[in-house]
Amino acid sequence: MSREESKTVSVPNISCGHCVNTIQREVAEVPGVRDVRADQAARQVTVSWDPETSDWVVIEEKMKEIAYPSAGEV
Repeated sequence: MSREESKTVSVPNISCGHCVNTIQREVAEVPGVRDVRADQAARQVTVSWDPETSDWVVIEEKMKEIAYPSAGEV
C-alpha cells in the first residue's frame, strides 16, 4: 500500500466557482496528485498526493503558475 500525504492551505484569492474549477482541474494534472478540493467559502485548498511521485514544492509551484498561490498552511 502506498503512502499518501495531504496538506490544506489558505488561498485568499479564491473568489468564485470558476476559481474552484480552475484550481481543481489544473492541480489534478500534476503527476502524483490524487485529490484536490478547493473551498470557495473557506478560501482553502486541500491536496492529497503520492509522495513517491510528487512533492508539495511541485504542487505549490503549479498553484503559483495558475495565479492561485498558497498563503500558508491552515
